[in-house]
Amino acid sequence: MANTNTANATSAARRIVSPSMLSADFGHLERDTRMIDASRAEWVHIDVMDGVFVPNISFGFPVLRAIRRATSKLLDVHLMIVEPERYIARFAEAGAGLITVHHEAVGDLSGCLASMRATGVRTGVSIKPATPVSVLEPWLSQLNLVLVMSVEPGFGGQSFIDGSLDKVRELRRMISERGLGTLIEVDGGISAANARELFDAGADVLVAGNAIFAAPDPAAEIEKILNA
Repeated sequence: MANTNTANATSAARRIVSPSMLSADFGHLERDTRMIDASRAEWVHIDVMDGVFVPNISFGFPVLRAIRRATSKLLDVHLMIVEPERYIARFAEAGAGLITVHHEAVGDLSGCLASMRATGVRTGVSIKPATPVSVLEPWLSQLNLVLVMSVEPGFGGQSFIDGSLDKVRELRRMISERGLGTLIEVDGGISAANARELFDAGADVLVAGNAIFAAPDPAAEIEKILNA
């Protein structure tokens, strides 16, 4: 996949929903992926956890490949793992269109981003709730996306952390002042109830798991979030 370098050109605000497969029915993963594929969601969010950077363990390469076969939409792969730079090429080969690594987990962020660009995937960096957005200033021009965690990474079903909206607003200001098109994604405790606030604060992409997959009609819930 060619790298769409949104980091180098200002873009109009967008509304994208990226349903989190961590909340899907693992016994019916293909069914749930095809539901997303037929919905208005543009991306599919895949959380990769190693049991080291975060306490839980989740998807690996075989599952990512299976999801890739079931959808034509962009696979938004969030690596919650230590030494993510070791696996960039393999995740790209398995079908990732965007790879997000954690600022707190990478020793050589510049080298890691270079590896992403070399594979053609879009570049993303995430920060945990306690990490200030200011740490990203040196890297913003190299990023297609910044992921603001609005819960502690590693567990689904947590409540939205107060103060995350302020981080989104600050990040939007930093991006706008530099004339960049870097997208802002928010993950954790997202639903139709707080989507409007987040979009208004400057978010472009919202990750939602339980709110979508626990709904009686998941595709309709995606619409609610988009139209909040």
